[in-house]
Amino acid sequence: MDDDLRPVVLHEQADRELLAATLARLVAARLRAAVGERGEALIAVSGGATPKRFFEKLSEEEANWEHVTICLVDERFVPPEDERSNHRLVATHLLKNKARSASFVPLYQNVRDVDAAAALAAGRIDSLPLPFDVVVLGMGNDGHTASFFPDGNHLAAAIDPAATRSVVSMQAPDAGEARLTLTLPHIVTAGLLLLHIEGAEKRETLGRARRCGKAEEMPIRAILDRAARPLDVYWAT
Repeated sequence: MDDDLRPVVLHEQADRELLAATLARLVAARLRAAVGERGEALIAVSGGATPKRFFEKLSEEEANWEHVTICLVDERFVPPEDERSNHRLVATHLLKNKARSASFVPLYQNVRDVDAAAALAAGRIDSLPLPFDVVVLGMGNDGHTASFFPDGNHLAAAIDPAATRSVVSMQAPDAGEARLTLTLPHIVTAGLLLLHIEGAEKRETLGRARRCGKAEEMPIRAILDRAARPLDVYWAT
């Protein structure tokens, strides 16, 4: 085995439906526990196609939602009505059923440019009762997570373990729109940090990242290196 292989805890599920249900139960239990301990809970979730089924399942779980605040790990610099908006994804698939009473804090801000939006979003995140109780990450086939893109213009700032900004902007050739993303310290300090991926290609990508020592090439490696414990990975084919 490569001496630099980063450890993970792989939770393999039989299919994607079971994966979503298992993850939803786990997250809801952690949110209930947080509310029980301190009267409120804070979760950051990711966008993309993968979490839709998970969001639907989570919306049906009991989690004392009136005491829960939902945020995004990252967001495209597009308004909520845009079909590529992660805000829209959460509103459509999560903020309903039992979860309709949760609060939502968006990253997108209706200002002229993405850097101004990042500054405003950082202020909103900083006002929350951090750290996050739960952060659920996704991952692209290029090894990016959040909006930590390998060729991102602010990647170094985003994955800096000493970053003081909670939100930075990100632009990259493969990102499409400009992005807003939480920075590494606000992700790895979560009480429960999870990676939700599906398909053989994503599992192979994770394997490469565990052997790749450079977060600049496969940014998920920054999470693997800085997480307080081996990353919990929930996966199905």
